[in-house]
Amino acid sequence: MFRLIGILLTVLFAIATAVVTWPQFFHLEQTFPITQIVASRAVLVLAFGAILVLALLLLLARPLRGFAASIALVALLGGGASAAILALRGVDTADALPEKTATSVRVLAWNTAGEAVSAGDIANTIVAQKADIVALPETTEAVGEEIALTLREAGHPMWVHHVQYRPEVTQGPDSWQTTVLISPSLGDYSVIPSSADGSSNTSSVPSAVVMPVSGDGPTVVAVHTVAPRQEEMADWTRDLRWVADQCPAGKNVILAGDFNATLDHMSGLGTDGGDLGACRDVASRSGSGGVGTWPTSVPVLLGAPIDHVMATTHWRATGSAVLPAGTGGSDHRALITQLERATP
Repeated sequence: MFRLIGILLTVLFAIATAVVTWPQFFHLEQTFPITQIVASRAVLVLAFGAILVLALLLLLARPLRGFAASIALVALLGGGASAAILALRGVDTADALPEKTATSVRVLAWNTAGEAVSAGDIANTIVAQKADIVALPETTEAVGEEIALTLREAGHPMWVHHVQYRPEVTQGPDSWQTTVLISPSLGDYSVIPSSADGSSNTSSVPSAVVMPVSGDGPTVVAVHTVAPRQEEMADWTRDLRWVADQCPAGKNVILAGDFNATLDHMSGLGTDGGDLGACRDVASRSGSGGVGTWPTSVPVLLGAPIDHVMATTHWRATGSAVLPAGTGGSDHRALITQLERATP
């Protein structure tokens, strides 16, 4: 009887291990609570490591040796698989990019949690990182304008663009706003009407689609999807599909911001070799795709990489870095990436 129970528990553990190791195979990557469990691959590795240690200790008890050996083997395979996926996506925690060239474009994505980070700190980060495109979910228009004034005085001018849900609410939450800053060197830009009025946008927190009016710059989408809380899973899934639709094949597009999703969650939403639509994740192609950007309360390698910069094949990834949390109160770390125009 005990042997049958041991076999049953081992089979159930093996199934659970397979699901959390590669939920895409079972089409469960966007299903509660699997979505939340797989958000941090490093935490999964630690969990499997703890189970492995416990199983090895149980080997000391003769009646449990067969059961313990089976559990140890499954835990070893599960932890090893997640560790391998982390390694493939990259765990480089260096906060420096390659030297910027005359043709490089640097893109910064940072959910600033409203006024938790001051305009001065944001401007200093932009200048220090030599950013050309900056996506700031949860940053208000007033703060964006203050950032722009500081940048102009620092000799790093940028145009401010902004989207806000329910502007008639005077004390609405900062999460109803998203601000984008773009260097004049990329041309003149304008927020498209359907993005500004919300007729085509993410659900309860706004993204901003900013298109070039002049020049040959990319369409920029400052992304902010709703968090995958249990009661908002359907909206979160729709938001990810909407973002994927903003990146069709053949178009010059850069996505940047708080996706509230890792690459695992985006499985099935890529087209033409992309990770989300035709856009490819820059961090995972330049060595830091497994480095966590949220939350700042845990070590960087234990966090979830839910902030991204993605681009179509018009761009080639040459570097990325998750910046230290710093003194600001945001629960997100900033992600800076460097792109070069791809040769035709």
